[in-house]
Amino acid sequence: MIRASALLFPALVSCTALGTASTEPADRTTELDGLRIHYVDAGSGADALVLVHGWSCDATFWRFQTETLAERARVLAVDLPGHGKSDKPEMSYTMDLFADAVAAAMDDAGVERAVVVGHSNGTPVARQFWRRHPERTLGLVVVDGALKSFFEDAAMAEIMIAPLRNDDYIDAARVFVNTMLPPTLDAELAASIRDAMLATPQHVMIGGFEAANDPAIWSKEPLDVPVLCVMAESPWWTEEYEAFVAALCPDLDYRVMSGVSHFLMMERPEEFNAAVLEFLDANGPLL
Repeated sequence: MIRASALLFPALVSCTALGTASTEPADRTTELDGLRIHYVDAGSGADALVLVHGWSCDATFWRFQTETLAERARVLAVDLPGHGKSDKPEMSYTMDLFADAVAAAMDDAGVERAVVVGHSNGTPVARQFWRRHPERTLGLVVVDGALKSFFEDAAMAEIMIAPLRNDDYIDAARVFVNTMLPPTLDAELAASIRDAMLATPQHVMIGGFEAANDPAIWSKEPLDVPVLCVMAESPWWTEEYEAFVAALCPDLDYRVMSGVSHFLMMERPEEFNAAVLEFLDANGPLL
């Protein structure tokens, strides 16, 4: 019997089958309401895996995925507004803006539909893309990101954001970033993560947190597409949380990786990439 979810997925044509596609990532830019949006494009196909980075990160955080996954599918890695090589104006940064930037990159690349992969704060971006563009969403991959808010109210969220509003915000940001970089993490990788995150402008750091603290993005309508969660073993992801996600996502593949940090896709890329490809294969004749 063919799983019902398989019918939601088109065939993501393999680069080998096409014979002419290149897995070499190419830098591309497009515009969204006058904002320059940068993204990386690899592989070939009308449908794609679209990789969305987390808070104060950028498309380079997917550098161990873009070329490898492009051997099997079209891959786009987007620099959200305010991040990486995209424009960084002082403006309101919202989940709607981020989701529409993903859509703009897809439009520019000629990508019709996508499995959207969101790391950390990229998870609510991917979910907002699904809300705004359901007909273009084939599935979601959650990478150590939340599908519910862990803040009780705006006042609790402001406790985290407030230190970033000060002139010495970079010290507060460094402390926060270091909490995500355990001593066991490769020192060179940890330094590259830290340097990239701390290069994010102050107003973008604040905007990213404020976007994630909008109560509207945490509404509990069921996700009607296949969902893969790949989580780092952590006190945050309890049995109760997994049960919450299972109720929210009727077609769920939930995996926990032990001995990894928040940046698990960079720390153990082979294992992470294999999980993504297994998810695609389990949901139709994708590759």
